Amino acid sequence: MFIHIFGFRWKDGATIEDKARAEREIRAFQGVIPGLIDVAVGENLSPRGQGYTLAGLMRFKDRAACDAYATHPAHVALLEWLVPLIEPVELDFEG
Repeated sequence: MFIHIFGFRWKDGATIEDKARAEREIRAFQGVIPGLIDVAVGENLSPRGQGYTLAGLMRFKDRAACDAYATHPAHVALLEWLVPLIEPVELDFEG
């Protein structure tokens, strides 16, 4: 199994609607992205979050599936509008 963790710091100008849309679209990857076992995303509740207010975790069957996710059309479509609105952090490991 391969685990992908991410966090977003939202830039000025990101709206409540943008944040809700990001969560919705990330959850919608379930059943669409080959090799994605499950996905969880939501508000970061940690008091040590360093400004990262959205957190998520994706479990893939293997690293190859996670690598393929990077160029999947659904992911690319999300990134097109999302990247200008966030400062992301990503962590990946085999589990």
